[in-house]
Amino acid sequence: FNRVIGKRISIVEDMPGVTRDRIYGDAEWAGYPFTLIDTGGLDTKNNTEIQRNILNQAQVAVDLADVIILMVDGREGLTGGDHDAANFLRKCNKPVVLIVNKLDRFEQDLIYEFYQLGMGDPNPISCEQGLGIGDALDEVVKHFKDRAETQEEEKAIKIAIVGKPNAGKSSLTNKLLGEERVVVSGIAGTTRDSIDTPFKYNNKNYVVIDTAGIRRKRSVDEESVERYSVIRAFEAIRRADVVLIMFDAETGLTEQDTKIIGFVHEENKPSIVVVNKWDLIEKDEHTINTFNKQIQTDLAFMNYLKTVFISAKTGQRVNKIMEMVDQVYENNSKRISTGTLNDIIQTAISIKETPSSKGKKLRIYYATQAGVNPPTFVLFVNDSELMPKHYLRYLENYLRNSVDFSGTPIKVVCKNKSKD
Repeated sequence: FNRVIGKRISIVEDMPGVTRDRIYGDAEWAGYPFTLIDTGGLDTKNNTEIQRNILNQAQVAVDLADVIILMVDGREGLTGGDHDAANFLRKCNKPVVLIVNKLDRFEQDLIYEFYQLGMGDPNPISCEQGLGIGDALDEVVKHFKDRAETQEEEKAIKIAIVGKPNAGKSSLTNKLLGEERVVVSGIAGTTRDSIDTPFKYNNKNYVVIDTAGIRRKRSVDEESVERYSVIRAFEAIRRADVVLIMFDAETGLTEQDTKIIGFVHEENKPSIVVVNKWDLIEKDEHTINTFNKQIQTDLAFMNYLKTVFISAKTGQRVNKIMEMVDQVYENNSKRISTGTLNDIIQTAISIKETPSSKGKKLRIYYATQAGVNPPTFVLFVNDSELMPKHYLRYLENYLRNSVDFSGTPIKVVCKNKSKD
């Protein structure tokens, strides 16, 4: 894992059981970007609580994976544990690449007994010496989807729908798709997994991801299927382009809703707060304003949020969601010209001067946009330590008021200008 990722993330010790949880890292080989997941060692005969947890974590990783690497120890030779691991993976119906590690002198004759596992040709490597890893990765990427097919999929905007159980996520999924694709039930927890469904809207490609409801951590049994359904829901947020965060208008915004929204914010995902079951609320001319004010107060850390009030059951205002998805997606990908950006920053400085500290004044020389998804801006200054959080927040808010970044987070960071 560390060799492929290029940095030391996994703890490496010469004893079994060191890696217990799944560890993720992004890498690229032969033009294919991919995410590598390092799992704990499988010991299917050990029934301790820790080993059961490792096995469950490995099962989640297998379910998420497109290709699986079965790693065996060439120095130790074929073991009963290798046969157990191969039998465990045989049930998954996914491509498996067999890799024989610890062949530090590249002893080819030590690989032949591993043909008994029935997992195809063993690929000899030495992680310690860095031998054979390129050839093994060549075997892995052979199983990836065709690049053209992958690029076509990437063009589709991925929309994850998240929230507590019974918030109406599956009902909304079906309304967006225009058909009953997902089982809908009044019983919380009907959706056990994250379900990806491609669809077209106004001749554009989308993928909607309906996720399991996310309950409070203390309410979820560590060994339950639900725990791993929740893990997959968080995975859906990470891979989404836009996140729809649903909550029930009847129960209002709860502490758990706020935690889910906080996670979406931390992942820097453009998002829309969807208030469902609006048809069940008794309303007057002040109701929607009262709701909006409460949401803005409770979610003050997300001053960019967009909100829509719907009924997933009746379809009321569901059509507005797709317009908002397109808008926040475009805002998340928006670029501002360097000239316009610097005009905005200079105007902000003229309205509210840069602060001073210990007799030294903060100077902002110029700004540039460093990236998108989310839009990221760099201010080149004389001394970044002179930039207080409140002034950085002021500049971010001024930038938001000047350019439409509704629905998406933005980043504004300081960097010391190098002296010529």
